Amino acid sequence: MSRKFTPKVVTANHLLEGDVIWLDRNAQWTRSLSEAQLLMDAETASVWLSKAQAQADVAVGAYLADAAEGAAGPEPTHFREAFRRRGPSNYAHGKQAEGSHV
Repeated sequence: MSRKFTPKVVTANHLLEGDVIWLDRNAQWTRSLSEAQLLMDAETASVWLSKAQAQADVAVGAYLADAAEGAAGPEPTHFREAFRRRGPSNYAHGKQAEGSHV
């Protein structure tokens, strides 16, 4: 028996900088999860994942991540995605040093 589909976002890492990125509503990469397109069905999610994987010159390791609609856009539903959203954890730099992790 297959599992019920849950909402997803397409995420990857930027090829050159390593930043976590998401596909937005225009199928463009963004560094803000709140701008990501929330995908509500398996067929659409599969198409969007294919679009991401076709952009190997920009993104690496694209996959579908569980998400839920939040007040300001998609929110992670798994600790791994919440962790990735904050950026590197070895010391405060990048998003953490700037105080932005959304």
